[in-house]
Amino acid sequence: MEKVTIVLQDAPYGNERVWNALRLTEALLTEGVGVRIFLYGDSVTSAVKGQSPPKGFYNIGEMLENLMKKGAEVRACLTCTRARGLKQEDFVEGAVVGKTIDLARWIKEGGQVMTF
Repeated sequence: MEKVTIVLQDAPYGNERVWNALRLTEALLTEGVGVRIFLYGDSVTSAVKGQSPPKGFYNIGEMLENLMKKGAEVRACLTCTRARGLKQEDFVEGAVVGKTIDLARWIKEGGQVMTF
């Protein structure tokens, strides 16, 4: 199966980079492409459970959960997670606190890499 690794760096709200990356992930999964998402910096907060954006807006946490149910893998940088006072139990089901070595392995395995 073809694989795409997507690296996110921005907070989930404030601009639409994370939202656009997750929309692209949905499309790639629909096309039968495997997707792996690595969260760096403020993007680790994308995986925090219990988000409550204003009514009518997208919920990044729910989007991530739905994408993982469809086969996407999600890892959040351990250092970035700790720097924000977060722990594994703060994240939506399926999102895993990982390390940069996980991202390095994904890249080594091949496929396309995209950053947002």
